[in-house]
Amino acid sequence: MEWLPFWKAAGFFLATFILEDVAATGAGLLLASGQISWPVAFLSCFLGIWLGDVGLYAIARMGGRRWFERSRFAKYAAKVSRSEQWFAKRGTPILIFSRLMPGARLPTYLAAGFLRVPLPRFLFVTGAASFVWTLLVLRVTQLFGAKVYEWLNTYKYGGFLLLGVGIGTVVMIQLVRHSVSKFEWRKLTRLRHWEFWPTWMFYPPVAIYSLWLAIKYRGLTLPTAANPGMFSGGLVGESKHAILDELFASSSEFVAESALMPSGSAIERMGLLDKHLIALRLECPFILKPDLGQRGVGVKIIRTRAQAQAYLKETNAPLIVQRYAPGPQEVGIFYYRFPDEERGHIFAITEKVFPKLIGDGRSTVSDLIQRDSRAALISDIYLRRFAVRRDEVLAVGEELRLVEAGNHAQGCIFRDGIRLRTPELEARIDGISRKMNGFFIGRYDIRFANEDDLRAGRNFQIIELNGAASEATSIYDARNSVWSAYRTLFQQWDLVFAIGAANRARGIELTKPALVWRAWRDYTKLATSYPAPD
Repeated sequence: MEWLPFWKAAGFFLATFILEDVAATGAGLLLASGQISWPVAFLSCFLGIWLGDVGLYAIARMGGRRWFERSRFAKYAAKVSRSEQWFAKRGTPILIFSRLMPGARLPTYLAAGFLRVPLPRFLFVTGAASFVWTLLVLRVTQLFGAKVYEWLNTYKYGGFLLLGVGIGTVVMIQLVRHSVSKFEWRKLTRLRHWEFWPTWMFYPPVAIYSLWLAIKYRGLTLPTAANPGMFSGGLVGESKHAILDELFASSSEFVAESALMPSGSAIERMGLLDKHLIALRLECPFILKPDLGQRGVGVKIIRTRAQAQAYLKETNAPLIVQRYAPGPQEVGIFYYRFPDEERGHIFAITEKVFPKLIGDGRSTVSDLIQRDSRAALISDIYLRRFAVRRDEVLAVGEELRLVEAGNHAQGCIFRDGIRLRTPELEARIDGISRKMNGFFIGRYDIRFANEDDLRAGRNFQIIELNGAASEATSIYDARNSVWSAYRTLFQQWDLVFAIGAANRARGIELTKPALVWRAWRDYTKLATSYPAPD
């Protein structure tokens, strides 16, 4: 008789306290055979693993530390205190990597409890690591388990599970060994800088907090109601040109003019581009970028006709041709307003610094990138962008700007710029926002030439406005701690959900999850054809 879902979940949950990886592997094999659902497998294993980690921490903190303070070893309290300070500075990466290293979790989590790592930090780090690890083990085992399921079908219940666990474990060991042998260990240096953590490592705590907000405000898709004037509230799938067009219609003096180029053949679109350039009175340089885009993907400064032709041949996606705003300075201003408020607020400002190389007459572009302490951390991004110039030697004093798009993912440096906030700037951004139909929260990307003008709320150009999915990108200031970044993101998403809830109360309908999923799927397909950004 088939186990009830509750007993399956309970079995795997309890099994994680004995051998957590074996339990997760067994759940993955049942996933492959269709005998358990993803929610049951994931939640039982994730919660069991995470609570097991917390249990080790609690044992060492409450029991081990009390024993130490009363024992004859208490004379070493000064050394333990120094160890606490050391672990406080370096504990985060240690906790993360202990999840990946067999045999390292037990001593590491006991040490974390004994050395009194703050509980909130321990919960967030181990929760995020357990979240990702559980997903990885279940998915890999599910994929491999499906291939051997017919052979295992002759075994029943305990025999099936035990044999499957054995095979799955061997597979996992081989995968880990292969990954370790191929891994470029120099990339570990990047992980010391949280601003460069990959998405799968950084965002699980944000995802978990968002689930809590969905429960708190009683709506998983509430962010889609945060900006009723945008498709899905600006979560995904919104037309950047439609937003820019509305901005230009109401605040033309502050917006870089643009036009839309729909899908079509490269020849047809080149003719349409020429018409747009004439209508907008544009000359090189100008901007080409996708109408559906995220994180600066596909943004290019077009300086010659040949560059435009190459861009149009590479992708058939709908594009925006936009007037180039030279700046040279750029900021991101995150704004919000509740529907019942008369005035909106600036939540955060990001100053964007565009890194550049300076030639010495001897070194190649590749050498200069590798010698720069920060550029070397993301050298793969820069070297991909300058693939044809990597062996070029820059003349003495010659400058090469490493990135044109003001996006952190493309190599731009972000600084917290809240110092630029003034009543005049806040009033100007609020005035522009209130002219927009159904816009309440999001980030403006703005270029300007003079800081005093920006503070006074004049002489700037909006090049983009992003909705609910945008971030207060000031978090990526390297001077911030990862905890400060999470705190800001939690506050930001609380605002998104709260504004969505307020709009729902006003009768605004939420975007259906199926439409959001379809928009995300369509975007990811399009993005594979986008050219490398500048």
